[in-house]
Amino acid sequence: QVQLVESGGGLVQAGGSLRLACAASGRTFSGNAMGWFRQAPGKEREFVAAISREYGTTYYADSMRARFTISTENADNAENTVYLQMNSLKPEDTGVYFCAASAGSYSSDYYFGRPGSYDYWGQGTQVTVSS
Repeated sequence: QVQLVESGGGLVQAGGSLRLACAASGRTFSGNAMGWFRQAPGKEREFVAAISREYGTTYYADSMRARFTISTENADNAENTVYLQMNSLKPEDTGVYFCAASAGSYSSDYYFGRPGSYDYWGQGTQVTVSS
């Protein structure tokens, strides 16, 4: 079983920055996709960013490409951490941010932005951006 634990959320003023972290652990963690999604109150969960653990290729939602950066850090003990650096935050970035990981490996860009491609999800961390 894979466990995902997010951290780094909080309250920040518009224009500020936050760095989210997601620690992934589990002996069977072999999928190549890790991503971040967010959900605002009353809205559907939306894609934020993803990364291929195999090639390091990154994917972003268009509205966040210039402001957010996803990266990953792999450890020898099968733990992996994925980060989301968020700059120039806006009130519309407010929401619960979820980390996700796939059990399978994808070679097509199509899969990285789809919630259904991910098998494991964290509990989420709240990000609130005040105006």
